[in-house]
Amino acid sequence: MSAPLFQQGQAQLRQKKYADAIATFTQVLAVDPFSIEAYCQRGLAHYDSGNVYAAIEDYGKALDIDPKSAKAYYCRALARLSLKNMPGTMVDVEQAIGCDRTYAAAYKLRGIVHRKQGDIQAAISDFKVASGLYLDQKDAEGARQCMDKIEEIRPKTPANTAAPITKASAPPPALSEKDYFTQILDRAKIGQLSQALSDINWVLQADPQDGKAYCCRGLVYCKQGNYQAAIADFNQALTLNFEDAITYRGRSKARLNLKDPQGAISDCNQALFLSPEDSDAYVARGNAYRAIGHNLGAIEDYAEALRLNGNNADAFFQRGLTYVGMKEHPQAIADYQRAISLFCGQEDWFNYQQVLTQLHKIQPVATSEPPTTPPEPLTTYERLWQRLLDLLGGNQDLAKGMVRRMRTSYPGRSEEWYLETVILDLEQHLR
Repeated sequence: MSAPLFQQGQAQLRQKKYADAIATFTQVLAVDPFSIEAYCQRGLAHYDSGNVYAAIEDYGKALDIDPKSAKAYYCRALARLSLKNMPGTMVDVEQAIGCDRTYAAAYKLRGIVHRKQGDIQAAISDFKVASGLYLDQKDAEGARQCMDKIEEIRPKTPANTAAPITKASAPPPALSEKDYFTQILDRAKIGQLSQALSDINWVLQADPQDGKAYCCRGLVYCKQGNYQAAIADFNQALTLNFEDAITYRGRSKARLNLKDPQGAISDCNQALFLSPEDSDAYVARGNAYRAIGHNLGAIEDYAEALRLNGNNADAFFQRGLTYVGMKEHPQAIADYQRAISLFCGQEDWFNYQQVLTQLHKIQPVATSEPPTTPPEPLTTYERLWQRLLDLLGGNQDLAKGMVRRMRTSYPGRSEEWYLETVILDLEQHLR
């Protein structure tokens, strides 16, 4: 391909000299008839000059050369969209995404098509994926455009309108919708704290007045154990938006870790005033109550958290810790086992291991006199079954369920094979 000639065509395209650009890219193709980029650029010149069908033809020629060209599929999808050919647009944009799963613009385009077809939830989902990808690519404008589109089409309710705050009309938590900051918090959750901080710092450089970004960084600092920095960020977030329940909840955790349980309780109360259905806020307040010795108040808050969300694993875990402090070990064991089951299902192996460690501290130990004769050696099955129960804190229902799923996935194997495979999977996650 003639690089100077190709660059000349691009310059003509930027200058909106479409006829000249078409002629120049045609010369490029005479020299290199297999140039996908030249076909795509000539197609763009045709498209911008209003000759959509000629553009589609050029994109088709690019795909004849490379059927995996995500760019050619995307460009043809845009051209078909301008002709209101929704089925053809959707086919091409699906192909573009299939060829390149990181193609943010393709997800954005598919979101636009879903919106035009009336599928609002699918559109929101695609705009969120596109926003996250733009964020990874350090494209703040692209990410914000997608978030603006979400705000445009998200169903509005009376609670979202400006009005004096009351418990009945409190706004939802600012981060309750999974926006692009979820990408950062997910990284922090799996231990990628440096990367998470780098990403959120970049966002704040792009917009130093972004309250959600300060809240997000505060949550990451909490994960890091830097609670003073976390409180500074939560304070800044509340300066920008004092009605954000999640920021109050996050600050309560930082305050509790800095030995300020009364401050933590105050923040939780404010979070629950703004968002009365926030299960995690009840857990956070329960933790603060436990810190000041108000165990019954803590138990009540954990119970309310579980009423709101019966799968809140942390509520079971924290209530178990409280029962241990109250010397009520049977209730603690039951809560720990439920937490282990939920964390296992969520593949949250860090918290799974934490609960398992606590459970092993209080599980009953056999106190009977040693037998007068040596016990029979355990069979392989018995030994494996006992090992699996040790890994699951004695939760037999969970153990049976995991073995049953393995049996369904791999029929015809021995019971020992199923047990050993489940154990190996668990141990691999816990390394």
